[in-house]
Amino acid sequence: MNKKKISIYTPCFNEEQNLEICYTAIKNLFEQKLKNYTYEHIFGDNSSNDNSLKILKDIASKDKNIKILSYSRNFGAFQSLYKGVVTSTGDAIICISADLQDPPELIPEMVEKWENGFDVVYGKKISREESFIFQNIRKFYYKLVKQFSFIDIPENVSEFCLIDKKVQKSLKQFDDYYPYLRGMIANCGFKQAFIEYKWKKRKFGKTTGTSYILIDNAINGLISFSNLPMRICLFVGILISLISIVFSIYSFFVALILTKKAIPGISMIITAIFFFFGVVLFFLGVVGEYISAIHSQVRKKPNVIVNEKINFD
Repeated sequence: MNKKKISIYTPCFNEEQNLEICYTAIKNLFEQKLKNYTYEHIFGDNSSNDNSLKILKDIASKDKNIKILSYSRNFGAFQSLYKGVVTSTGDAIICISADLQDPPELIPEMVEKWENGFDVVYGKKISREESFIFQNIRKFYYKLVKQFSFIDIPENVSEFCLIDKKVQKSLKQFDDYYPYLRGMIANCGFKQAFIEYKWKKRKFGKTTGTSYILIDNAINGLISFSNLPMRICLFVGILISLISIVFSIYSFFVALILTKKAIPGISMIITAIFFFFGVVLFFLGVVGEYISAIHSQVRKKPNVIVNEKINFD
């Protein structure tokens, strides 16, 4: 009887302190708790400038279960995640970070739920080892995306999940220059399950997710599966227009009927002009985000360029 194959995909960038730990943790799982499965552990290196690639090559030379996708530059976490998922050859695919903030010990439970008929098994964060401010910002963002998306994107989930190969097949049909993987998986549908866990604090190395990257990813998530920003602009524009019309009628009535002279208020007019210019620029910025997404999509730039493949047949 042929054993089912499970693919583990780990994106990494400057994770030299975590790679051996991550590799060993996954290897031990399959040697002890998942003996009835074969596996491949694919590492996607985003052109690290430390010793990450060297360490991965040393591991891969000793263990053929370890495969490496070495990218020509740092294409970002979302692009490398999508590339790794669609490249995987297992009956099920699991994404997990190299820093192990998402606990690998949940993988056997994910596999068990998959065997029980679930096509997507999410790791759902019930708490985080991070500052109070960041926790609440993330909660607000997840609620915002869930509330206003075209599809039902689960709250407090990330790319740490298991998907069946038929979900992977559906993901391959997407042609997205900036793939928002958790939204794409939710868009595919299928039978879903959740496993709750505590998101751990990073033990080694420094996070490469800057504030700009986090904001960029958040905006991408909003505009990929929601027209909320455009709708906000539309309704605020209508509201401001109505207020302006009402104020104009009021000014005309006061000036020509009640006082029969113009209402003084040059400073108010100047303030109003600056306010409306600010509103217009804000709206242009929102529209610009959508135009930028369209521009990048129609140019058909490659998501990821693989410089080197190791241990792939």
